[in-house]
Amino acid sequence: MIEAITSSREAILLEDQYGAHNYHPLPVVLAKGEGVFLWDVEGKRYYDFLSAYSAVNQGHCHPRIINALINQARELTLTSRAFYNDKLGLAEKYVCETFGYQKALFMNSGAEANETAIKLARKWGYTQKGIPANQAVIVAVKKNFHGRTTTIISASTDETARTGFGPFMPGFEIIDYDNIPALESALANPNVCALWIEPIQGEAGVYVPQDGYLKAAETICHKHNVLLMMDEIQTGIARTGKMLASDHEQVRPDLLILGKALSGGVLPVSVVLADDPVMLVIHPGEHGSTFGGNPLAAVVCMEALQVVKDENLAGNAERLGQVFRTRMNALIKKSDWVTLVRGKGLLNAIVINDSPKSQTAWNLCMEFAKNGLLAKPTHGNIIRLAPPLVITEEQIHECCDIIEQSIINFRK
Repeated sequence: MIEAITSSREAILLEDQYGAHNYHPLPVVLAKGEGVFLWDVEGKRYYDFLSAYSAVNQGHCHPRIINALINQARELTLTSRAFYNDKLGLAEKYVCETFGYQKALFMNSGAEANETAIKLARKWGYTQKGIPANQAVIVAVKKNFHGRTTTIISASTDETARTGFGPFMPGFEIIDYDNIPALESALANPNVCALWIEPIQGEAGVYVPQDGYLKAAETICHKHNVLLMMDEIQTGIARTGKMLASDHEQVRPDLLILGKALSGGVLPVSVVLADDPVMLVIHPGEHGSTFGGNPLAAVVCMEALQVVKDENLAGNAERLGQVFRTRMNALIKKSDWVTLVRGKGLLNAIVINDSPKSQTAWNLCMEFAKNGLLAKPTHGNIIRLAPPLVITEEQIHECCDIIEQSIINFRK
């Protein structure tokens, strides 16, 4: 028999005793989700304003996605890629046609997809661009977040992710984000095979680059025969008001990296999309994953994307994002705690007027939770605010009221 959790305290104590201490969650123990709402073990309801870091753009337990999961789970869940299955080809066709690429390579986690893109870029650099063996360079940017594997943190500037985990993998050059002259200089190196960026830096605190930065990156990459690797794991699938954040500047990356909401938060699904000259540099035996491209994930992915299209979640994110930022910018005049609001669509953040080393943003999130809304600080004094895209305008205003009253009444 599987034991049942009867209280939040019990759940927290169990995780503390038996789990690794690699996260610092808010002390809220969640037991149920539906749409924009979450309920804790004691039955208290909250608005979800983190969306599992944008993995549940379609809302919690969307009935269509859950039905697709259940129906496929009754038939076949996993074969490995030792054999064909009857769903993977359909999913590959679906995502290629949806995003406009010739080939798709399914994996599981977002970090795994980024690792896949790294391997593709390096192999392309050696076989197509003619970079000397083991000399390929991938240019990344400061404050990036692509995951926490040992390869990925080799390109990170976050000391929390790096300290104690070296030695690091060579082959990365780190430049300033949102700096076009830095792009020109770095990409001129003939050994550079790829530029690896997020169209908006989500984990760093929702840093939105200047208009034209992504287009300039695309142009400079083409000029120097460099692949543009766009990590849209957090920004993609309608989160910023378009299907992809790069669509705001009509940019088409050479390697598109997706995850999170690709499954509506139901199970891990990620994908790398590219055209034949890039994707086909990898041959049998050179890359793979036992669970990557499993039939359960394939079916869930297709249904999750179809929900986004059918319910016009990109349009909803664009419209309600403007409503949300208007309300939050008005809050700056009402409280000394909020100094800046930034974002695009329903991926937003407020910057708290205190040191990143203080507990103010954390304590504010505790106030939000007390008043029925869940959010989490990032980098000390930044609070990311990203509800499921199925939220309504009435609900957005109700959530803005909760945030506003929590901040106005807050005492440090």
